[in-house]
Amino acid sequence: MKKFQMLFAGCLLAGALSTVSCTSNFEEYNTNPNKMTVGDVESSRMFEPILYGASKKWQNYTWYWNNELIQFTAFTGGTTRQEHRYFIADQDWKGMWNFYSSYANNTLHMASLAEEEGNVAMQAMALTLKVLFMSNLTDMFGDIPYSEAFQGREEGGTKTPKYDSQQEVYEQMIADLEKANDLYAANPSFLDKTLDGMYEGDMAAWRRFNNSLYMRLLCRVNGRSEMNVSQRMQNILNNPEKYPLFQSNADNARVDYSGIKPYVNQFTDETESGFTSSGRKLTEQFIKMTVITENGIQIYEDPRLPIWGKKHPDKTVWKGTIAGCTFAEMNDADSGASRLNYEVFCRATAPSFFMCYDELEFILAEAAQKGLIGGGEEAARQYYEAAIKASVEKWNEFGAYSLTPVNIDEAALAEFLDSDLASWDKHDDKLQLIAEQKFLALFWVGMEAYHEYRRTGYPVLTIGKGTYNDHVLPTRFAYPATSVATNAEHVAEALQRMGGENNMKTPVWWSRQAIEK
Repeated sequence: MKKFQMLFAGCLLAGALSTVSCTSNFEEYNTNPNKMTVGDVESSRMFEPILYGASKKWQNYTWYWNNELIQFTAFTGGTTRQEHRYFIADQDWKGMWNFYSSYANNTLHMASLAEEEGNVAMQAMALTLKVLFMSNLTDMFGDIPYSEAFQGREEGGTKTPKYDSQQEVYEQMIADLEKANDLYAANPSFLDKTLDGMYEGDMAAWRRFNNSLYMRLLCRVNGRSEMNVSQRMQNILNNPEKYPLFQSNADNARVDYSGIKPYVNQFTDETESGFTSSGRKLTEQFIKMTVITENGIQIYEDPRLPIWGKKHPDKTVWKGTIAGCTFAEMNDADSGASRLNYEVFCRATAPSFFMCYDELEFILAEAAQKGLIGGGEEAARQYYEAAIKASVEKWNEFGAYSLTPVNIDEAALAEFLDSDLASWDKHDDKLQLIAEQKFLALFWVGMEAYHEYRRTGYPVLTIGKGTYNDHVLPTRFAYPATSVATNAEHVAEALQRMGGENNMKTPVWWSRQAIEK
């Protein structure tokens, strides 16, 4: 078994954006980052704790935040959790901010150590991971420090970094991915492949992830003409040797676990009650998007649905609970509601996903349909159907773990592609179809479905009468009070630039809401 290299050593956290530092675990942070002594450590000793620690948190954020915000699930089995009602406060904003910023800071430190050591492989991987974390930070909050971030541990480094505009952040992330791609091109060696639970040190695979992540960033900002997305996408696609991309599910950026602690899934020790049955249930919205009903009878279901969820033991049909329901509605909504598939998601070896091949194919489908890349509607259709196929095949791997095993064969895939749920020919609005099927395919992939919903406006969600935030689905998370208190001037500048208050109703720059203002 691999050794969990220095997971609790003092090598990990070194002053994040200005308020995050190192403690004995990944969940808690003290308040004086700039006094921490890192000591002598090799960059490779930082890699494994970052990869595994972040991947577990990725799973947790999917379950705890993403699914509740965008109505995959709703905690209607009790009153202890109200995320689906948007009852979200400063401690939640702070936790989100600290997670992404601290891990990004760790990767930046790892990159600087790797550069000093001449470890090109580690330097490239650190840059890719840095962008993975920072892209989520900016997508959750909007304008953030980037150019001056993480300087608190350096002699003379600023402790009050400026907040770059989101456009500037995206340009800098793209530059970091370009730099990483050039480093991967040198075909560097990863010395200890057992440390890498994602690609086993395969630099070609890491390079494909890096450039597919690049495409994700370009897709996110394709509504902003100033980002020259069409030109950048065409440049990537026209130069496949320079910018290799995912080619199949074998390239998925997924972290696998051996099943032996500490290399286990985030939910290994969860009971079914704690994970889903006593609280989180599948929603009406989710069931509506995955089940066809005629005359009150369910006649067809998305073949992935019985892998993602399972019916209530006392029910023969899929029933969804009501996201954002009032307390008065809650008991009726929750009674008999379908659940997450505990046996699939809580296995010790169930992997964590950062990005998958199906997402890239959906990105290309949208780009072709919009004319950002060549091929027109016929190419868009091919990319779209390839994306559906990739998603179905990805999830079919896990169907065997359901209490009633699920196997999606070629005939079932063809039937799905011909169904009213997913058929290209049966939908007039192709962009809506692409967006909604991409939304479903992003099930269990971090916060991506939440990001995509805010970007596209699809699917159209019904906001429950019991929601807070003036019945507005959060457009962003607010800057935590510690950031405001310690860097008030730059926070104020950022909010003025974003055109709103420090709340969950100010849209981020790339969102559909901001673009349509």
